[in-house]
Amino acid sequence: MYRVTLFRRSFPLVLAAILAACSSPDVEYDFPDSTVEKYERTKGSLLGQEGFTLFGGSAKKVRGDQGGGLGVNSYLWRATLDTITFMPVNSADPFGGVIITDWHAAAAAPMERFKLNIYILGRALRADGVRVAVFRQVRDGAGWRDAPVAAKTGTRIEDAILTRARQLRNSSLR
Repeated sequence: MYRVTLFRRSFPLVLAAILAACSSPDVEYDFPDSTVEKYERTKGSLLGQEGFTLFGGSAKKVRGDQGGGLGVNSYLWRATLDTITFMPVNSADPFGGVIITDWHAAAAAPMERFKLNIYILGRALRADGVRVAVFRQVRDGAGWRDAPVAAKTGTRIEDAILTRARQLRNSSLR
């Protein structure tokens, strides 16, 4: 009985001490905006300041290393950002290879909107190195409802990304 009471009384104090040790009042946290421009303005930008580096890393290329400071293939990463420039980027993880866009409605079709989740699957420039999930919604009265997407839509975006990645690779080899 005494041990249980001691544990119940001391547990909140131990938990408070652990949480207090984790916080630091003089540390500033700079969470990124939902736009790529914010990333480009920061030191060691999302696209890289030199040779696709990230956070000011070295731009030296090691034989067989095409990633620079990224966790994924730099050509696929850059090609993906180039291909979806018309859509607002909600989240971008260059180490995990995930880019999530926000909803985008084209001016020509304001009654439907699209969202993309793009996954870059590795460091190699391969045809199966990128996957795109496309989401579509249509306006129904006062709100939006999910709508089907043609199966070829994701494949077409993947093809556009791969074509741009090949262009970037070929221009860097010259």
